[in-house]
Amino acid sequence: MSGKYLLDTNIVIDIFNGVKTVVDWLAEERTIFVPSIVIGELYFGVYKSARSEKNIRILEDFIVSVSVLDITTEIAEYYGRIKAGLKKKGMPIPENDIWISSIALQYDLTLVTRDAHFDAVKGLNLVKLLQ
Repeated sequence: MSGKYLLDTNIVIDIFNGVKTVVDWLAEERTIFVPSIVIGELYFGVYKSARSEKNIRILEDFIVSVSVLDITTEIAEYYGRIKAGLKKKGMPIPENDIWISSIALQYDLTLVTRDAHFDAVKGLNLVKLLQ
């Protein structure tokens, strides 16, 4: 494994909620990245919440504290390859998770998640944290 990690949305939410297993895991010195896709999913959650203003501040404080990775042409190529492979296997996963997987593969990052469906993505290194 590369020693560099990409956080899935559920892990970032666990950080915000102070989930002990995630907080303890992150207490180790690690190089952490967050996909822009995850930031979009988090903004969606913020804007539909009852405490939008407070949650926007929390999210924006988080964003400036991490390295956010955007989509590139190379990542788009990974996306196409992954989606075609999953379709052939009859194992679809959510669209955003294909993008997240693509970013992890492009940058040789280990994806940290709680979602089992990422197992279907060939070549993806995973760390699954339980609550």
